[in-house]
Amino acid sequence: MTLRKFILAGLLALAGGPGASVHAAAESRPPPNWVIVPSQPGDNLPPLGRSLFDELFAISANGQGRIDLPFPFEALLARLDAQLAQAPASRQPPSRRVLIPLGRSLQRTAAAPDYFAYPRVVVAVDAQPASPAAPYLKDRLYIGYQEKSAVLEVISYNEAAGRFEFQLVKDYRAGGRPQVFYANRTLCFACHQNGAPVFSRALWDETNANPQTAALLAAVGRNFYGIAPDRGVDIPYTIDNATDRANGFALTQRLWREGCGGNDLPARRCRAGLFGAALRHALSGGQTRTIDEPFRATVADQLMTEVRRRWPGGLAIGNPDLPNRNPLATTPVWPADPAARITHSHVAARFEPLVPRPPLGTWRPDAPDAINTLVAGLAEFVSAADRQRLETALARQAGATTSTQPAPCRVEAGALRWSLDCTPTTGQSGPTLSATLELRNGRPISGVINRLSLPGGTALSNVELSRPEVAAGVWHLTPRQDGRPARTADGDRLARLSFSRNAAQPENAEIKLDIREEFAVVEAALSTLTNAAGSEPLLGPTAVPRRALISALLAGLGKTPANQPPNLALPPPRLEVPAAPPGSTASPAVEAALQGFFPYCAACHQSAETFPPNFLTGSGPQVAARLRQCAPRLYVRLAMADRAPAQRDKTPMPPESMLPAFATDAAGWKNSPARAALLAQVGDWLRAESGRPPQLDELLAGGYEALRPCLPTP
Repeated sequence: MTLRKFILAGLLALAGGPGASVHAAAESRPPPNWVIVPSQPGDNLPPLGRSLFDELFAISANGQGRIDLPFPFEALLARLDAQLAQAPASRQPPSRRVLIPLGRSLQRTAAAPDYFAYPRVVVAVDAQPASPAAPYLKDRLYIGYQEKSAVLEVISYNEAAGRFEFQLVKDYRAGGRPQVFYANRTLCFACHQNGAPVFSRALWDETNANPQTAALLAAVGRNFYGIAPDRGVDIPYTIDNATDRANGFALTQRLWREGCGGNDLPARRCRAGLFGAALRHALSGGQTRTIDEPFRATVADQLMTEVRRRWPGGLAIGNPDLPNRNPLATTPVWPADPAARITHSHVAARFEPLVPRPPLGTWRPDAPDAINTLVAGLAEFVSAADRQRLETALARQAGATTSTQPAPCRVEAGALRWSLDCTPTTGQSGPTLSATLELRNGRPISGVINRLSLPGGTALSNVELSRPEVAAGVWHLTPRQDGRPARTADGDRLARLSFSRNAAQPENAEIKLDIREEFAVVEAALSTLTNAAGSEPLLGPTAVPRRALISALLAGLGKTPANQPPNLALPPPRLEVPAAPPGSTASPAVEAALQGFFPYCAACHQSAETFPPNFLTGSGPQVAARLRQCAPRLYVRLAMADRAPAQRDKTPMPPESMLPAFATDAAGWKNSPARAALLAQVGDWLRAESGRPPQLDELLAGGYEALRPCLPTP
């Protein structure tokens, strides 16, 4: 289940939206803290660990590790797909791919004017690992490829650091020598404001799900890396869901790290209880278990006390959803003129990823679904391979007890099937169930539990009943769901459903549900692990140690953990050039009149990249020439702060979400002497060119993309 579903289901309760009860205490509640603050992106290089992209493409040769990237792009996709489980009966590859010729990435103009001949490819992983030894890439790896610039843009998870890493692969072309660099996070966070991938909302009209876009791509006649131009909305829909789930990782990690407190025993017991709840959630197919007293005492009370102390207003969750944009909405015929085509790469301010987005929701400790949202988010760190190994370990536990829960039933008997409606006797606990048994020659051969509920939160549907056996007039059937054991919300296995009819009154029957209470051994193993010496790294205030926790738990259950990925000696992570932090000062070689651009522009424009233009890179004379070349665009971006947001054709610079890094906000920047000085300087350059002061509307008369580019055309 995606984070979006949890948030949308409980948004009114979580955020106090329309229709929710409003109390005086809520009115005085302090504002929420952001889970991720865009102006605080963290170190550019991993503080520990490496990205999953590095791990996936790492190889060892002559005792040394290196990152090996297959070319062409189809070969890279094949290497990726080999790590992923193929969905049954699906003809689509396990990694999801869409084509975006006219998009919003930094590479949006790289293919100009031949956008449809060289569309950007976006790849996302939402599949489970193909084997226990394969890396867990689901929702954790995203690749953008632009052939014309020979660049891969990569967002992939770093499990040790508990964050997404942003990387660039350059010189990815035939005959090239691909080089992998970590990216400037300040630049990335201007759009990726929650430190995670972003994607548009439905109907995903920038992608080849748009029939007009698909037709223009097909007309080119190219094989786009094995990706069909004509594609429905199913693939972008899955990418959208993957980015939503990925967006929830930051909330989960922050609550895991800080929500239980420090590294004392109560804090570690709290995290162990949360991890146990996440395992229950994963094993039971996402059921919501009723909080019992032991969980409340060990986990919920500890968590809520700490959370209220740290974040009394809750935690605001960053929004990965960009507004849907159709770049061809007013273009019935794609123009032949190159200049007219280039205007279509313009992205209006209201569609810009740079625009600060309101929170997707607010996680509040007093919301009814607060604990369940955290548990469901933590369950996203349990892979299908992890779950299968745990299933195997539980099946081998000899000490598990079995309880039996009966219920009387009414039977509607037909020639081909029996329908059961079962409800516990008044005052008794037990299963409430409706089921259908399929018959052959008057004997059950299979069946399905349509609905099943049990005290404690169990709520199941479409549970298969198979392998019918009869003994002494009692039919025994095995419940299965999605090809694996059906489980209660407690994590216990539904071992058997027994069914017998009353010979004298065949419309009456009885079922008995045998429940193998396996999860108690998991709780015992987690308790032992928590109290053991050396548990601090596993249950301390760090990123969720997914692999290590699962391995330690399986060892406690007597099962040998699966092989871990090889520990390759990867080359050191690197930036191509040192990233300039906000507030940077210029080199003395740059003339004094230009020094004022560096504190506000260097973090994004003093780099090795030409997207966005690196006009502050180079010698003093080179910087001076590039700034003057860029003057029309600089003037527009600086002057946009004077216009109301609804009247802006482009977003102002620096991006509003980054302004706190400069100790200011939108109003402060608009009225600042620094902006006035920069605007005056650029205005002087433009006046020297034309002989009169620049006019914003006049500059934009032909559209922003018609302005001369910031970097001279090669």
